[in-house]
Amino acid sequence: MIETAGKETGSKNPDPMRSNKRPLREDFFSYRWLALGILFCVYVFNFLDRQIFAILQEAIKTDLQLSDTELGFLGGFAFAIFYTTLGIPIARLADRRSRSKIIAVSLALWSLMTALCGAARGFVTLALTRIGVGVGEAGCSPPAHSLIADYFGPRERSTALAIYSLGIPVGAALGNLIGGYVNVSLGWREAFYIVGLPGILLAIFVKIFLREPARGLSEAYTENEISMPPLGEVARVLWQQRTFRQICAAFSLTSFVIYGALQWVPTYFIRTYSLDTGKVGMVIAISSGLFGGIATLIGGLVGDRLAKHDVRWLCWLSAIGMVVTTPLMILMLFQPSFTHATYFLYAAMLFNGFHLGPTFGLVQTLVPMRMRALAASILLFATNLVGMGMGPLFIGFVSDSLGAAGVVDPLRWAILIGLCFTVWAVLHYLLAARTLREDLAMQE
Repeated sequence: MIETAGKETGSKNPDPMRSNKRPLREDFFSYRWLALGILFCVYVFNFLDRQIFAILQEAIKTDLQLSDTELGFLGGFAFAIFYTTLGIPIARLADRRSRSKIIAVSLALWSLMTALCGAARGFVTLALTRIGVGVGEAGCSPPAHSLIADYFGPRERSTALAIYSLGIPVGAALGNLIGGYVNVSLGWREAFYIVGLPGILLAIFVKIFLREPARGLSEAYTENEISMPPLGEVARVLWQQRTFRQICAAFSLTSFVIYGALQWVPTYFIRTYSLDTGKVGMVIAISSGLFGGIATLIGGLVGDRLAKHDVRWLCWLSAIGMVVTTPLMILMLFQPSFTHATYFLYAAMLFNGFHLGPTFGLVQTLVPMRMRALAASILLFATNLVGMGMGPLFIGFVSDSLGAAGVVDPLRWAILIGLCFTVWAVLHYLLAARTLREDLAMQE
């Protein structure tokens, strides 16, 4: 491993895991799967609470008299700006303190703020509550990635992180399904209440049952022998990783395409085919939860298997997923009926999540142990600022601009323009593959 402020070499860890200063021995290998299941449930709520806005935004637009640009700001930038900026200091804290406690507190905060979105009376108050959701969710993935890296070694890491990342399609599916039907039955405000408040109960469960493993556990190092490097040293090590820089760029642009498109696809279906949120929510739930989930799991499993022969497959597989997904999404935009459009959406989602497990796993393997939460937060900083922050806002702005210019179906063309950024994203994944083996060799 790279030398940091202290040595990262040491003796075998005598206690597989610590929980409240009590060693856990024989149950470690079974407990780590329970821990992964808990983290998966947390991530489901993470994406449920952030993505429910997509299915509700047309109802919110009508009720609060908002423009597409304002919707793009609320669905992306208002959430992402604090989510990204707070992610780094929280990750720094997670590299020093209890990651499980940070996750529990963050979950309680973002769940409460999600519920408060239902009480918003205008653009400003809704923006403030969406910012609150972003502040809370900033404390989820960086410590979760670090925990998973301690539970699972490099040969299993992409699969474990793919299972964790299933929270993305499952959470998005539940957000669209619950939000769509509750909006039809009760209204968009009640949808926020219903999905937000249960997260507080889950936070209590996490506080009680999610245990903190010793750092370096999966690589058999003792926590005391891994010192915390200065922030400047962390920044230097990460910047020197050419592969890390390329992965950040690739993942950011991929997220720009995916978040931008999927944030607006429900609205596109509602406007184009004159549907209610219940029917659209069901279709989005199937596409995200079922087909997106399959893609995410396949990406992790196949990535780990192919990486045994050539580790560069982790980059190539991510690029292949985007190369197949984007043309199918473009074809979806030009179908004469909702039924035909859903077929292409389902096909696209079968490849959409290929990149998640391999990308997250690579980042955790590329960096030293005490840098893992921070490395994850930097990846998510770039990803969410560019992807989640700018993607929906860009498409909303382009839609308003094209509409003002008299273009028919402006949202369709705005989504199409956003999808074109796939070419740029794929280029960076290919560049990452060129330097990957050399950078990994430096960790040995």
